[in-house]
Amino acid sequence: MNIETSEIAQLPSRFGTFKIQTFKEGHKEHLVIFKEPLSDTPVVRVHSECLTGDAIGSLKCDCRDQLEYALQEIEEHNGMVIYLRQEGRNIGLLNKVNAYALQDKGLDTVEANHQLGFNADERSYEIVEYILDYFGIKKIKLLTNNPKKIESLEGIEIVERLPIVTLSNKHNEDYLKTKKAKMGHLL
Repeated sequence: MNIETSEIAQLPSRFGTFKIQTFKEGHKEHLVIFKEPLSDTPVVRVHSECLTGDAIGSLKCDCRDQLEYALQEIEEHNGMVIYLRQEGRNIGLLNKVNAYALQDKGLDTVEANHQLGFNADERSYEIVEYILDYFGIKKIKLLTNNPKKIESLEGIEIVERLPIVTLSNKHNEDYLKTKKAKMGHLL
């Protein structure tokens, strides 16, 4: 793996004051947001980019709520958010908007991805193990509802899975039901 890393910088935010560092993997630049001191078993959230949710506040998903929950947790308990540039479960923004259009016509999130020729989830997590190893982290408490993330982190000991509990709304209820029923999310 050919990875380029940035310097570490301070990031004051409305959630707390963190440190940030970028890990460039090919054309993707992933961001690590962390609060020190990191324990031997830090709280870690692996979060995939969601421009519509994270930045714009879309109500069609729970991504922003999960990210904000994670930032609050790492502020309180010290830990890390690994922000992966894998928009739309790694199908890209253009295809994500096309999937949204199919959802507007009645397909669920999984059916829309399949209609576009993708798996339900195209994300990969190899870079996560690289990043954790870079920080000397061998064991974590993983903030996730996604069993695929748990399974994918083979080289890291997950001491505990910490659920992310967020509220649903009328725009994402079916989306969350689909994630649970078709993708095995632990909601």
